[in-house]
Amino acid sequence: MDLTGTMLRAAAARPRVLVVGMPGGAAVRLAAERQLRLRDWPPATTPAQADLLLVVGPLCPYLHTALERLWQNLPAPRARAHVRTADEVLAALDAARARLASSAAQREQEPPAETDSRPPQDRRHESSSDQDGMEGHAFLDKAAQDGEHGEESVPDRSNGRYTGSGSAHSSRKQHHGNHGGEEKRGDGGDAHEDHQGHGGGGMEMPGGLPIAGQGEDRDGLTLDQLHVPLGPFLSDWPTGLTLRLVLQGDVVQAADLDEEPLFASRPVESFWVQPWLRSAAGEAVGSGEAARRRAAARLDSLGRLLVVAGWPAEAMKARRLRDDLLDGAPAAALASRLERLGRRVGRSRTLFWLTRSMGVLTAQDAQAAGVSGPAARADGDVAARYRQWLTDIRLDVTRLDDPSALDPAEESPRGRWDAQQPPSAALVALLPRLLDGAELAAARLIVASLDPDLDELAAHSREGAARG
Repeated sequence: MDLTGTMLRAAAARPRVLVVGMPGGAAVRLAAERQLRLRDWPPATTPAQADLLLVVGPLCPYLHTALERLWQNLPAPRARAHVRTADEVLAALDAARARLASSAAQREQEPPAETDSRPPQDRRHESSSDQDGMEGHAFLDKAAQDGEHGEESVPDRSNGRYTGSGSAHSSRKQHHGNHGGEEKRGDGGDAHEDHQGHGGGGMEMPGGLPIAGQGEDRDGLTLDQLHVPLGPFLSDWPTGLTLRLVLQGDVVQAADLDEEPLFASRPVESFWVQPWLRSAAGEAVGSGEAARRRAAARLDSLGRLLVVAGWPAEAMKARRLRDDLLDGAPAAALASRLERLGRRVGRSRTLFWLTRSMGVLTAQDAQAAGVSGPAARADGDVAARYRQWLTDIRLDVTRLDDPSALDPAEESPRGRWDAQQPPSAALVALLPRLLDGAELAAARLIVASLDPDLDELAAHSREGAARG
């Protein structure tokens, strides 16, 4: 009796899938998420949970090393697939599941780049120990589930930001692939290298964990400092973004952007601003088409935020509406579902209390920073920004049949479109200041509430190169 084969086939019947997006791969990611939902294959948010690694989008040589380290962190049995176009998704998922169920395919898998003699269960346990850094909001899960069923007791998180200032810290290294800030070997970015010279003297604890340095916190106390990279492969995270944080306890003392040229090796076009790019190129584009794409983009951002906040059920509803919009569904077929989503999310006391006072961005500060769109109109915190998304989505759904030509001044999903200064550039530049003093869990929500699209920056770089 082939007991191993039987167990592999049972595991492959409904594998957990970790979807990793590449720059320029938004359309492929959307197709993959739809197919996974139709097949009822559950998503994985960390490598420790995953049976199947699904890489979506064009090849990106800059991220190759990080991707390989991420792959080595998946415990066996495992399989991987790289899907470059939306048309390849179905075949790639079927082939990956077949490899996952095959004893021969599992035996033939290439050995890890770094020899690790520990059994899979030990590696899985070590990976699980860092899930707080990966998911960011495990503590929100129960509150989000319980809070909608009557009176809830929610801790006051109005102190999610701390007063004071932290100096920006730059710890750029050769490797930038850490998946969600996991501080261990084989996680996608050699994160422990960033700690040498920061109080640890290059010393490490068993398993590759660094020894934290020390520094004064905002109250003048001397506490351990930990240098943690977030991204670029964090689940429900802006594709290609890497942030370098200095933590004391769970408080961000300083944040810095990793500014390596992610898109220097090839051109990338942003899926979400295609109507504006086509209009700028002289093509006739209708306002209704742009409104449909804009509403879908904001539903996509809302879905990310809801997952990070620990509310996957509502995130799934937002993503279904997103997919139906992209499929061309009429406004009448979407109105009632959108209204229910708006009531459920917009009136949620739990979600409001968990996000209030986080990442406050006033309209005046937004204008000074060059931020436009919903982030500027919200004139407030994370809660104000997701509520602004809901308002804007409802308005756009009423304009799906607008036949008039797209006005170049009409805003794109993240703000007023300008090829020389894409709206996401201002959002990215704003992150270090908004994260300074925030709790680590709040940092994930702040990033999700802005959700910059780094593909916009690539489109800007390509147009600049063409003009040059």
